[in-house]
Amino acid sequence: MTQKQTKPYGAWKSPVTSDLIVTDIVGLSEPMFDGEDIYWLESRPSEGGRSVVMRRTPDGTSSDVTPAPFNVRTRVHEYGGGSYVVADGAVYFSNYADQRLYKQRVGEEPQPLTIEAELRYADALVDKSRHRLICVREDHTKSGSEAVNTIVSIDLNSGEARVLVSGKDFYASPRLSHDGKLLAWLEWNHPNMPWDGCELCVCEMDADGAPGETKRIAGGLKESIFQPEWSPDGTLYFVSDRTGWWNLYRLGEDDRTAEPLHEMSAEFGLPQWVFRLSCYAIESADNIICTYNEQGIWRLARLNPQTRELERIENPYTDIEYIQAAQGQVVFCAGSPTEMNALVRLDIKTNQFEVLRDSSAIEIDKEYLSVAEAIEFPAQDGATAHGFFYAPQNLDYTAPETERPPLLVISHGGPTSATRTTLRLVSIQYWTSRGLAVLDMNYGGSTGYGRAYRERLRDTWGIVDVDDCTGGALFLAEQGRADRKRLAIRGGSAGGYTTLAALAFRDVFAAGASHFGVSDAEALTKDTHKFESRYLDGLIGPYPERRDLYVERSPINFTERLSCPMILFQGLEDKVVPPDQAERMFEAVKAKGLPVAYVPFEGEQHGFRRSENIKRALD
Repeated sequence: MTQKQTKPYGAWKSPVTSDLIVTDIVGLSEPMFDGEDIYWLESRPSEGGRSVVMRRTPDGTSSDVTPAPFNVRTRVHEYGGGSYVVADGAVYFSNYADQRLYKQRVGEEPQPLTIEAELRYADALVDKSRHRLICVREDHTKSGSEAVNTIVSIDLNSGEARVLVSGKDFYASPRLSHDGKLLAWLEWNHPNMPWDGCELCVCEMDADGAPGETKRIAGGLKESIFQPEWSPDGTLYFVSDRTGWWNLYRLGEDDRTAEPLHEMSAEFGLPQWVFRLSCYAIESADNIICTYNEQGIWRLARLNPQTRELERIENPYTDIEYIQAAQGQVVFCAGSPTEMNALVRLDIKTNQFEVLRDSSAIEIDKEYLSVAEAIEFPAQDGATAHGFFYAPQNLDYTAPETERPPLLVISHGGPTSATRTTLRLVSIQYWTSRGLAVLDMNYGGSTGYGRAYRERLRDTWGIVDVDDCTGGALFLAEQGRADRKRLAIRGGSAGGYTTLAALAFRDVFAAGASHFGVSDAEALTKDTHKFESRYLDGLIGPYPERRDLYVERSPINFTERLSCPMILFQGLEDKVVPPDQAERMFEAVKAKGLPVAYVPFEGEQHGFRRSENIKRALD
């Protein structure tokens, strides 16, 4: 065994280079079955971030379905999701460039289904008996006014649209019962976000597909419903957080009672930032395969809805999402601290796992990889804060015994979201293999720890998240696991706001990096998209009634307090956090005379999808 070299933390040579990272990594999401074929969505940084529908046949052959230059991506809610659906060998997808729906049979060219207009579509299902799609539509045709969201049907021959459900600000998850007689969906109004509270509704559909009277089944202003699904026997299942935890329920025979299937202090749901998320799949009337989050770690299990018994399925994964089922098998996307995200199939009878598609062919000796360690520490508001710590790790190097490593704190976006434990070369291993420690925070407001933890951030954005990130860094420094004088912070989107707020309002970090972050909370309320236009009501306070709080918590107003270098990255087509947020911050810090850089990217939106830009930002 080669003897390790002794070099200072941060000076270690790493095999995890930016060139390596961007050469062969794809994003995997939204798997689904169509007969014996398995489909999924694959996003490719090497093709400018283009997303492609993929198909795997029973003989193990995988191939592209979507030809270039088509890019399968919807802009409903700007974050998208639910951008395609497949039935009987026909794929229906949203094309990013024009947001039209297209129909494509495998091996044939895509044909436009909807008209050219400022209309967007997401989360479609195929209503086979009526030869139509049912989906969420977002109408941007009226310039100067807020987009209008509805649930519509699209005739598969003519492309003619028919509004089925309207009147609310937002809709999601239209789901048709197997006999085609009942339609379920989720709806909510401003200022709620779906994780604050939404309603599950059901209506009967007549033979012509017209909706009848709407019945509200579950949910409300302070109850979040997630992922309604119909079983083959006509039972409606869904996830509710009425107990403080997102747990599985079903609608009782009286069509009024929500029956819990297995109450746990665990999360069987997710914040609905994108469409088509799934945490459970109905394999049969007696078998639900589900995934749930305990203290930031995702588990896999089978649940018998008749006996209500939950049985853990042992597996090597700590992060599982997009679960789908067909008879005898399930597919999902999953990863672990030492394995990148992959498309995985589970044979339910044999409990055998098979990787169908890796997100990368990169192979790195595990001795270079740092494994997530769950940590918790007392928060300033009396709660317990959570995060994952990654110690410096490199097969070839060690540091002087008296030295403590620099620490990079990562603040995730959302802020109603969570960090994950899947192997991440860009945000974690790139740094730890060079001798930096990383603290990936699940600050107050994060999901995975119950509704009470999520609501720690209500009215306190810019306070609780900042306290938790700074508190976590100081906690590790006090333990001797980080150098108090070499603490840095980075974050994207809402995490970028937390980063800038930590630099402006706390004297803890020596440097910071904001990726498309918010510098001016007040400006954000006036210049963002519909989905998040009232989000800050619950995070800071109603605007303009509490304008004082928006001013007090905006880093752009307190640049005189800054005392360390920073760098800002920004996509110039970002509609969620417009470029002005970064540009104004850059000019203010530059005028103060501090070291600062601004790196804008043409053609990028909220997050970077092109390999050359991912590489440049990392370098």
